[in-house]
Amino acid sequence: MDKLISVIMSVKDGEDTVEEAIQSILNQTYKKFELLVVDDFSSDDTYKLISKYTEDDRVKVYRNDKNLGLTRSLNILAKKSKGDYLARQDADDISLENRFEKQLNFMVRNNFEVSTTKTYINSKEGSVKPRLLYKLPNRISLKIRNPFIHGTLMIKKDSFLSINGYSEDFIFAQDYKLYSDLLNCGIKIKTLNEPLYVLNTFNNLTSKYKNEQNKYMKEVRKNIKLF
Repeated sequence: MDKLISVIMSVKDGEDTVEEAIQSILNQTYKKFELLVVDDFSSDDTYKLISKYTEDDRVKVYRNDKNLGLTRSLNILAKKSKGDYLARQDADDISLENRFEKQLNFMVRNNFEVSTTKTYINSKEGSVKPRLLYKLPNRISLKIRNPFIHGTLMIKKDSFLSINGYSEDFIFAQDYKLYSDLLNCGIKIKTLNEPLYVLNTFNNLTSKYKNEQNKYMKEVRKNIKLF
């Protein structure tokens, strides 16, 4: 397979986890990728740590001169990317080594523009999510709550650009808004029935800013078309 995957990662104050996250990308069995990492104005040693990975010519490192937030940072990276597909990776999570190979093969073979995967919670021995919600039709599951793990997202770059990427009106729940926009444009999302990612919930923004997340999620739900 000859498709280039552009992995986009934004990190702020992630010195404790970002190296393991980057290494999980470099360890992928599918080798045709570029990794774009932006330091979103960290106050710790994040930038110093990620800069050393530029010795690998697949890794591009950037630095915001002020804090722009996740939404804007991801859009900037997407515009800089050269890949046929975009893949998300959070700076405190881990992709299993065969994630890209399995996810891309599935998408190409089944002609899907967007996919996510199941994930282990906190370790490979942890529980697995999502459990059942992903089995419902996309629109119904999304109307209930977000059934997709953002860090596992892989999407054709053309599809991402066709909806103008992440809505910068959404500081939180930007992935929920993205999925809603995709579905409202008739683009289906498939979740692979296999955990290919390890999600770190110990410093999760969703729980840290729960009220803000809920506010933005309610706004998304109002505009999800069921039919």
